[in-house]
Amino acid sequence: MTDALDVALRIVIVFAVFMVLPLVVGQTEHKVMAHMQGRLGPMYAGGFHGWAQLVADGVKFAQKEDIVPAGADRKVFRLAPAVALLPYLLVLVAVPVGPGEGAVGQAVDAGIFFVLAVMGVGVLGSLMAGWASANKFSLLGGLRTAAQLLAYELPMLLAAASVAMAAGTVSLPGILDAFEWWWLPWQIIGALVFFVAGLAELQRPPFDMPVADSEIIFGAYTEYTGLRFALFLLAEYAGIVVLCGLTTVLFLGGWHGPLGADGLGWVWTLLKTGILAFVVIWLRVSYPRLREDQLQKLAWTTLIPLALAQIALTGIVKVAIN
Repeated sequence: MTDALDVALRIVIVFAVFMVLPLVVGQTEHKVMAHMQGRLGPMYAGGFHGWAQLVADGVKFAQKEDIVPAGADRKVFRLAPAVALLPYLLVLVAVPVGPGEGAVGQAVDAGIFFVLAVMGVGVLGSLMAGWASANKFSLLGGLRTAAQLLAYELPMLLAAASVAMAAGTVSLPGILDAFEWWWLPWQIIGALVFFVAGLAELQRPPFDMPVADSEIIFGAYTEYTGLRFALFLLAEYAGIVVLCGLTTVLFLGGWHGPLGADGLGWVWTLLKTGILAFVVIWLRVSYPRLREDQLQKLAWTTLIPLALAQIALTGIVKVAIN
């Protein structure tokens, strides 16, 4: 019975984090963009500092009519938002937020392979949405999403492999147990490659060509309305939380901090994750969208060579240490 309660408690905690943190990131994005771009609405909704903007968005989505195009594949069309969202919930189960077995939903021996494989499943939601919508613009957006995933999954995996080489394990808790602060200077290239590739997989600006409103409306999600559309947005913010959490765990020491990790480990993890989430928002505000050819060129001619160079550097450092 104790084991069952332990599993149930972990599931509840992970689900609560999954529901709360993406909304916090969404609300933060409203505020940061309002300050950086002079947007008035998010600063006034509800009164003090626009506290009710996120509530207003939720009510707006709930009030919109749920429309399914006449020519759509209804079952696939309705299932696509869940397929896009749920993989990030499964990834959060394996991300450690502190030391010890109690600070991770489920310790997975091949944690790196698990989280990267499951994150790749999310693209199926976009493909399903684009194909099932019976809309040529949606189909084009879905295909661009798939092409973008193929381009950026490889540098992301190579960058993560560099950390696994340094730690001698593919377990996420094992990587944190082996982490040393002197890793930061010579793993920084891998960290940048992993973070940039992750942004591209999430289709976040400046890598949002699959949903470029100026030429293909909103990509694979054009025909979605109401809460189904809101689920795709929630998947995006959940992806931000997962990407920033994984970058923290793999490259920034996770729960390691200058004041000790015994009692404050989870605080350091959340703090680093929050700072990276702010960087994601800042990049959206600051940089224009890349063209499709520029997006592909960045992956194949810049990120992949850098990731390979990082692996070579890791091998050299490991041999020198041994």
